[in-house]
Amino acid sequence: MINTEKYIGIQRELRKKIILEDRLPGKIKTIAGVDQAFPERDRVRSCIVVLSFPELNEIERAFSEIETGFPYIPGLLTFREGPSIIEAYKKLRKRPDILMIDGHGIAHPRRMGIATHVGILLDIPTVGVAKKKLIGDFKAPERIGEYEPLRYQNEIIGAVLKSREGCNPLFISPGYKISLKTGIEVVKKCLKGHKLPEPTRLAHKFVNEQ
Repeated sequence: MINTEKYIGIQRELRKKIILEDRLPGKIKTIAGVDQAFPERDRVRSCIVVLSFPELNEIERAFSEIETGFPYIPGLLTFREGPSIIEAYKKLRKRPDILMIDGHGIAHPRRMGIATHVGILLDIPTVGVAKKKLIGDFKAPERIGEYEPLRYQNEIIGAVLKSREGCNPLFISPGYKISLKTGIEVVKKCLKGHKLPEPTRLAHKFVNEQ
């Protein structure tokens, strides 16, 4: 039996370390996308693909697959998937300027989505790009490239972006060492006609091809 209060307590302590200001290099030259798959119920596989920015040409990719004893519990995703992401990250030859993670940043009940949590642990700027809402209210954007604020408890915690016609919108939220404004700009520059931005789209493709 998992003691959820223990892990919620860890999140609350880490929340004190959140930085939502841009702490980026003068010019962003590389961006990495992260996604996970579960080849078996108790195994998690991660892929990180590093691209040049803004050209979005692949530079390298890394994988990790580990056993996880942590169950799926909404709001505690990092404890299940985070260790595999970190293992894959350690295999990269060069640290990317930004890590784009398939999941939420601060758009989380305790502001500690997987993008924020992993960003703090790795001390790297991160932005979360999720396909489904976890918390908050929003007005759906109407045109491709438009976005609306995602609000929760009178606070803007992210943005809802229409990335492609006929698709549900994306939920963007800053993770760590990046502002919402910059996070939105970066995601928009990574769109190439698909629903998902290129870094996480390729990570999703590669992790499921293994």
